[in-house]
Amino acid sequence: MERLDAVTTAKKFIENHFPNCQGAVLAGSVVRGEATDTSDLDIVIFDNNVNSSYRESLIELGWPIELFVHNLTSYKFFFDQDYKVAKPSLQRMVSEGIILKDEGVVWNIKKEADHILKEGPEEWSIETINVKRYFLTDILDDFIGAKILGEELLIANTLSILLHEFYLRVNKQWIGTSKWIIRALKQYDKEFALKYVESFESYYKTGKKDKVINLTDEVLEPFGGRLFDGFSVGKEKKGNDRKLNWCKRVRPLL
Repeated sequence: MERLDAVTTAKKFIENHFPNCQGAVLAGSVVRGEATDTSDLDIVIFDNNVNSSYRESLIELGWPIELFVHNLTSYKFFFDQDYKVAKPSLQRMVSEGIILKDEGVVWNIKKEADHILKEGPEEWSIETINVKRYFLTDILDDFIGAKILGEELLIANTLSILLHEFYLRVNKQWIGTSKWIIRALKQYDKEFALKYVESFESYYKTGKKDKVINLTDEVLEPFGGRLFDGFSVGKEKKGNDRKLNWCKRVRPLL
């Protein structure tokens, strides 16, 4: 038996399980026209009858379904958390989603999401940029010096994450995770995204590191290039005594 289309399925699901909700949105790859054989239905529910937000996965009507359930205030916490890490997952779902049901709440929440997405993440300070330069330099040095294949592959993966983060954040753009890394790059700069893919593809196919190294240096260059000598964080000077205090807050965000 052939399953129903995504929108019809989502509406039936809402009618069956959340008939009293104030709003619901269908989001994800099926809405963007990027669905694959393994795609699920991402459904965001706004229901003031629930005490707190929760996420749930299930299969119904022939579709895998990912539920993101919120009341009319709890979603704001997730908007705030997504903003702080510059990965606006919930905002994107609400903004791009197809409204399945709205009792006068979804359009206002959509406006909130649209505003956050348009404004972009918080701008990095010079101090933050320098900290990120240092950690990007550090992982690049590890990549250049690595001789053991297993270690080298994992270092390359970490480098790709930090490089995309640095490039997007210094330009006040949202970042991503997993497949959203390349999507975020493409949304901002298609030419750079292509170069980014080609550089890492070249390394993974041939083992040659030059394109990845050159690309990393190109990204760092406008901000002073690689940073190691003279980098310092948390250093205090009292009379003739000096000490170094390293705080967790300066570690790279992966």
